[in-house]
Amino acid sequence: MNLESKYLGLNLRNPVIIGSSSLTSETENIKKLYKAGAGAIVLKSVFEEQILMEIDSQRLNNMYGSYDYTENYVGFYTKKHNLDNYLNLIEDSKKNIDIPVIASINCVSPGEWISFAQKIESAGADALELNMFIMPSDISKSGSEIEEDYLQIAKEIKSITKLPVAMKLNRYFSGMAHFMHQLSKTGIDGLVLFNRFFSPDIDLHSGKINSSHLYSLPEENAEVLRWLGILSGKLNCDLAASTGIHDGKTALKNITAGAKAIQIASVLYKSGINTIGEILKGIEEELKSMGLESIEKSQGLYNQDSILKPTLYERAQFMKYYSDHK
Repeated sequence: MNLESKYLGLNLRNPVIIGSSSLTSETENIKKLYKAGAGAIVLKSVFEEQILMEIDSQRLNNMYGSYDYTENYVGFYTKKHNLDNYLNLIEDSKKNIDIPVIASINCVSPGEWISFAQKIESAGADALELNMFIMPSDISKSGSEIEEDYLQIAKEIKSITKLPVAMKLNRYFSGMAHFMHQLSKTGIDGLVLFNRFFSPDIDLHSGKINSSHLYSLPEENAEVLRWLGILSGKLNCDLAASTGIHDGKTALKNITAGAKAIQIASVLYKSGINTIGEILKGIEEELKSMGLESIEKSQGLYNQDSILKPTLYERAQFMKYYSDHK
């Protein structure tokens, strides 16, 4: 069965990408993921604030030369936030695996951190993923202002690097389809639906705020399927699926809805890296049962433009669905 895929202009041996996580923070583990069958690796994210701290420390060093307190300041942040380690991880990964290595930056605003993309490119990364989540919690900031930040970041990053760039997004947009279309016109190469961040829970006895679901649940994939199906074929960039993909059948559903690739992480924490092979086997079995000889034949097969009842992707009335259901 031919599982070769193309995503962000990159040739993948299969569409299963390991998402950014602690699993992809060390070369030895990345080698294991490669041997287990991964089609590409997204490295653990470096954070915008880390990059900005490094920029500030370099400025201070240039201003004050060799004063001891400056060296202590620089030494502290170099130990804590040294970006050279990240660039070394890119270089080491490229030397040890023969699949695309995608760098990742976790960012929330436009700014000077964008210049770090050039260093990522020089280190040999095959692509860059921007993991973005601007929480719409500021009552003084409108939705359109927040969306403008995303658009500005996409434009700026594409202006300084030749790397393919994907943006991993959340679902908190008032006009999802319109906004995604606007993003796709910035020159960005791909959108990943959707990222997961800290979800709060309350301990009623201690009053502490804890994490709710650390790992994704299979049920969370339904919203990903909805938006893949709606957006597929309407944007000027690739789509990838993330969140709630725990087996080969679900992986293939996302591809038939319009994804060029899928990202997994939670299932690897739960069941181990050999799950990669199980997912690939599941994809092959489902393709065979559908009478398809390649993954390419399944891409977008069941998106909104291709099915008999396209409005089902947009149906919001839960009870109306069941009143029609026979």
